[in-house]
Amino acid sequence: MPAPIIETVYGKVQGYEKNGVQIWKGIPYAKPPVGPLRFLPPQPPKPWTGVKDCTQFGPIPWQPSVELMNFLDNPNENMSEDCLYLNIWSPDADGGRRPVMVWIHGGAFANGAGSSPSYDGAAFAKNGDVVVVTINYRLGALGFLHLAEIGGEDYRTSGNCGILDQIAALKWVKENIAAFGGDPGRVTIFGESAGAMSVATLLAAPSTKGLFHQAILESGAANFVATPERATKNALRILDALGLEKAEISKLQEIPAKQLAEAVNSLPFMSLLPVIDGVVLPKHPEAAFKEGCAKDIPVLIGTNKDEYRLFTAFDPVWQKQDPQETAAVFQKTFAKYWDTLSAMITNPSPFNQELYDRIMTYFVFTGPALRLADTQASLREQVWMYRFDWESTAYGGMLRSCHALEIPFVWNTLQQPGTKKLTGESLGRQALADRMHLAWIAFAKTGNPNNRLLPDWPAYDTGTRATMIFDRICKAVNDPHSKERAVWSSVRYLESEEQVRP
Repeated sequence: MPAPIIETVYGKVQGYEKNGVQIWKGIPYAKPPVGPLRFLPPQPPKPWTGVKDCTQFGPIPWQPSVELMNFLDNPNENMSEDCLYLNIWSPDADGGRRPVMVWIHGGAFANGAGSSPSYDGAAFAKNGDVVVVTINYRLGALGFLHLAEIGGEDYRTSGNCGILDQIAALKWVKENIAAFGGDPGRVTIFGESAGAMSVATLLAAPSTKGLFHQAILESGAANFVATPERATKNALRILDALGLEKAEISKLQEIPAKQLAEAVNSLPFMSLLPVIDGVVLPKHPEAAFKEGCAKDIPVLIGTNKDEYRLFTAFDPVWQKQDPQETAAVFQKTFAKYWDTLSAMITNPSPFNQELYDRIMTYFVFTGPALRLADTQASLREQVWMYRFDWESTAYGGMLRSCHALEIPFVWNTLQQPGTKKLTGESLGRQALADRMHLAWIAFAKTGNPNNRLLPDWPAYDTGTRATMIFDRICKAVNDPHSKERAVWSSVRYLESEEQVRP
């Protein structure tokens, strides 16, 4: 059934209705960033005449094929440099003023798309009476290649094109979402992994003020950004991989987008990040948080108990369990920090997958989330903390509470094809999804995740550090990370420029 034809600032769009939810897909929020617009900030879309058919997802950003992302059912077809599209799910485009939730996908800043089946917003719209928006943004070299130190003023923001795309999408939402039944004065941004790191970056970016009012960060915080020096080294490695000299930077405009996307493979995983460029991002987000960049913005933040298991579960090194090989992984991963870290491990034998996952989960995910929560709480800002402890039964339980496992619970998309290979099929999955889904809805509506399906969830403070544990039995626990924090708080390993990427 057709949805109403909506008049946006740039032209009319036609969506469709399914099961009582009105849906628009593939709405352009910026001009195609192609040709002379490559590596430049996004420009407003060109107005159109007539009615644009918005019943199919737009193209996804160019990205290399990554086995892990394929496992998570990331779309890998219909790629294009012309990728700046968004999608909307609404209960009704009736002029109502409903809370708006804008999702920023993860994928290590090199992969992902707003059209992933896990991000189907129908359940939020139907169960929560909220409007949901998912977006694409430029990835990899097209979105985060910092060329300012090499190419000068023309490229001063090239290292943050992906973040500028996100900002452009939020501006589009502010201008247009009322026509779709949403309230531009009640916008929650939320994301997972690189999407959550993007949320932190947006909070720290001065140009986003007034574009959103609440924030949810799932398995990502404010620590993953690049200095101009590190970002420039990465750019030089990309140029070298493409066979270009510094003086030939203009030839980047001629290289096929597919080739640029695949050039990311010449760098260590997750090397291209938002850049502290002095323009889009004036300072490190952690410093910006300490100065109150998220003042008066309620924040919900959390991690999964066994985040890093997703990255080691299928690694043959751990399956072989050779002591020499596993010890070598520890030493290579932590490099010059290994003496300090190993001295703090009370039981270093054996150096196995269990220990490696525990350390990496804390340093990459848990520690940064705790720092952000502590910063917000110390400034007397509203912050809620959670930890997702429910363990997948897939692959004999090997995945545990791994990275990305909470997504289909938050979105209530457990029935999407392919989800069972991540979650398994155990009883109780839907009951937990109902609780988490309603908590995110409650937060979008009120800035507070408490709801009728959960026990009392106190706000986080630096005294009790109350944390909601999402599991078969949900409960609020005070300071569940106290032992880890006591052991590792003096080691700031991942603030180093040589940090290992998840």
